[in-house]
Amino acid sequence: MKTLLIMRHAKSSWKNYPELSDYERPLNKRGKRDAPRMGDHLHRTGLVPDQILTSSAKRARKTASRVAKSCGYKQKVKKLEALYDTVPGIYFETLQALPDKYQIVMAIGHNPTMEQLVYLLTGQRERMPTAAIANIQLRIQRWEAFDLHTKGTLVNLWTPKTLFSD
Repeated sequence: MKTLLIMRHAKSSWKNYPELSDYERPLNKRGKRDAPRMGDHLHRTGLVPDQILTSSAKRARKTASRVAKSCGYKQKVKKLEALYDTVPGIYFETLQALPDKYQIVMAIGHNPTMEQLVYLLTGQRERMPTAAIANIQLRIQRWEAFDLHTKGTLVNLWTPKTLFSD
């Protein structure tokens, strides 16, 4: 069994839009607060990823670095341009190419793709607000077996709002 943690990037700022491109939008105050809190939650639940993959967009990169630091992730976060403004199939291809030594993988990206991934893997339509993490148990032993027919179980869906009272 493999575990896939699907995370939507933390809340981003629209303050300088459209001067800043969508790709360059940073995290806002709430995003800067929520990303490390979600990482701390992963640490407390024993779900520190073996590999973190993220969209190369600024808000996703910053989410990934804050989550990685707070959950105790020691590897380099893999930033992939292909995960920005993409479709679920690109995630399937990317994950399929991973080494089997990774048991817990986190993918950080954007909606609607994150919600579509959860649905394709579990058959459940779930809302993924910013900084939400879906914990999906996959019925595969090897990443090369990961494809559009892979079925998983949604173990948990955490959001900052459901985990924290403020």
